[in-house]
Amino acid sequence: MGAFFLGLILLSLVIWLGLLVFWGQFWRLDQRLEGKEIPLASLPKICAVIPARNEAELIPMSLRSLLLQDYPGDFHIFLVDDQSTDGTAAFAEGVAHAVDKAQQLHIVSGESLPPGWSGKLWAVEQGIQKAKTFAPDYFFLTDADIEHDVSNLRRLVAKALQEDLDLASVMVKLRCESFWEKFLIPAFVFFFQQLYPFRWVNNPKNKMAAAAGGSILIRREALEKIGGIQVIRQALIDDCTLAQIVKSGGQGRKGDKLNNATSRKIWLGLSSSTRSLRPYESLQTIWDMVARTAYTQLNYSPWLLLGTVVGMTLIYLLPPVATIIGVLIADWAIAFLGLVVWLLMSLAYFPTTRFYKLSPLLAFSLPAIAFLYTLMTIDSAFRHWQGRGGAWKGRVYPG
Repeated sequence: MGAFFLGLILLSLVIWLGLLVFWGQFWRLDQRLEGKEIPLASLPKICAVIPARNEAELIPMSLRSLLLQDYPGDFHIFLVDDQSTDGTAAFAEGVAHAVDKAQQLHIVSGESLPPGWSGKLWAVEQGIQKAKTFAPDYFFLTDADIEHDVSNLRRLVAKALQEDLDLASVMVKLRCESFWEKFLIPAFVFFFQQLYPFRWVNNPKNKMAAAAGGSILIRREALEKIGGIQVIRQALIDDCTLAQIVKSGGQGRKGDKLNNATSRKIWLGLSSSTRSLRPYESLQTIWDMVARTAYTQLNYSPWLLLGTVVGMTLIYLLPPVATIIGVLIADWAIAFLGLVVWLLMSLAYFPTTRFYKLSPLLAFSLPAIAFLYTLMTIDSAFRHWQGRGGAWKGRVYPG
C-alpha cells in the first residue's frame, strides 16, 4: 500500500513539473493590457453592444464608465434591454443625460427569445444588427456589470491595430471583497489560465483560443467572415467559443498547431483596472456561477467528468493528503514528496493571490479550493441531467 501511494504522489509531482515547465507558463500574469502606452495609428469607428436584463442596480456605474471612455474616435453604445422588468433602460437613459452623452447611447428594445438561442447571444445579435447601420470597423462586446477603466477601449483598439488582431479581449479584475470571493474567485482566474494558457492563446501558431466575455473587441470583417453571432447562438461559454471560431475559422481543436496560412491573430490578457461589479457574497452564488457552465466545458461527457474528478484528485487533493498520511504513518518519503508537490502548486498560485492583493498564505489553501470546485463541477453535471443546466436570469439552457 505504501509503495502504491508513493507511486501516486510521484505521478502528481511529475504532472506538476510538466505543467510548470511545458504548459504555456500559465501561472505567469505577464499578459496585461495596461503597461507601455501604445499610440493610436488611426481612429476606427467603434460600436459597443451591451446585453442587459434586469441590470438597474449595476448599469449606472458600468454605462457611465463606457460613456466616459477617453477614446478619441467615433464611438457609439447600443444597449439591448432584454425584456427587463426593473427599469434598466430608463436608468441607462438617465445616466447618458447626466454625463451629457445621450447622443452616443442607443437603446434597443429586445424581442422575444426565439428557439435555438441563448438569451445573452440573442440580445447581442440584435444590438449588432442595429449597430451595423453605423458601419463600424470594430464591435466592442461587453457586459452590463463591467466598470471600464477610462482608457480600456483606447488601449484595446491600439493593441488591435498595432498587432493586426481580429479579436482582442481582457479578463477584467473580478470582485474580491467578501470572504467567499477572496477564498474562491482568484482560483477561478487561475484555473481558467491553466485551461487556456494566455501565451498559447496569443500565439498565432497555436490553436488554443479563449476570450473573456466582459471585454471583447472584434473586427467587423472577422465577425462577418465566420457568419456572425448566429454561429454560436446556443453556446453557454460564448466568449471562448467565439474566440476559437475566429482564430481557427471553425477548423481544428484547441492545443493543435496551426499553419501560418490559416491562422488568425487574437489576444487575451488581464486588466488590473477594469473590473467586474457582479457581487458573489456567498458560497451559493459562486457555486451557481461555476455550476452553470462547468459541465458544458466538459462537452456534457460523463467520461470527461470522471477524468476531471480523477485529475483534480491526483493533482490538487493528493499532495496534502499524502503529507498528512505520511506524517501519521511515519513514512517520511511520502510526507516529503507530498509537501514538495503542495509547495509547487502553492508557488504556481501565488502570483494570482498577489494580483488580487491577498495574503500569500491563501496560496496554500489551493487544495481545499480545488476540492470545492470539483464538487461544483459534479453538481453541474447533476443539474444538467435533471434538466436544470445553464440557469441564468430566469432562463434555463439544459443542453
